[in-house]
Amino acid sequence: VCLTCCSRESMVRINQICHKNGIKFFTGDVFGYHGYMFADLGDHEFVEEKPKVAKVSAGVEDGPEAKRARLDPAETTM
Repeated sequence: VCLTCCSRESMVRINQICHKNGIKFFTGDVFGYHGYMFADLGDHEFVEEKPKVAKVSAGVEDGPEAKRARLDPAETTM
């Protein structure tokens, strides 16, 4: 459910209904240069991509080997 231009009371009431039934809820509005956004996604999983830490050989602090070690592909973890 996605709401805009609603009173706070309506947003809270509809969010409670959505939350109780496991439905994702988004609301937001814009007032000139200012705005807000709220999302109630309940229980959810997400994937975060973290860079793999490369181990550099002893004595190799700079140069092509060190740069190649730093460019290892990212590892996706959950």
